[in-house]
Amino acid sequence: MQIEECINYLLTGAQHKVFQEMKNELKEYDITPIQYGVLKCIWQLGMTNPKEIADFHNIENSTMSGILERMEAKDLIKREIDDNDRRYIKITLTETSKAMEYGVNKVIDRVNEIALKDFTPEETETLKNMLRKITNTNYNE
Repeated sequence: MQIEECINYLLTGAQHKVFQEMKNELKEYDITPIQYGVLKCIWQLGMTNPKEIADFHNIENSTMSGILERMEAKDLIKREIDDNDRRYIKITLTETSKAMEYGVNKVIDRVNEIALKDFTPEETETLKNMLRKITNTNYNE
């Protein structure tokens, strides 16, 4: 198989281009794409548990901890002991991150439009469905 036909090569190249565009566009808010992902989990899905957010993004808990530390240093979130169970940490938004939600979502919409500009609406849905299939593939079977 030629490298240009390898699914990993194709996915990595596509992901890199979109990631770079997202990274550049998010600079004005001083957040990274993964920090956006954390914020989106809170804004949209109401997630407040670091493990839940790490699982959603398929990243290690230790990696999530570092991301949250950097976000807390930027005054985007606060980590607090959960009142219901002191063994758990709960993430809350700050006024800074609440205020940026609309603008950040507009940036992400713009990046998505750029990435998908050459696709019809039907092709866009097909692409998303195919990527979901790959994401949900069990490689241990």
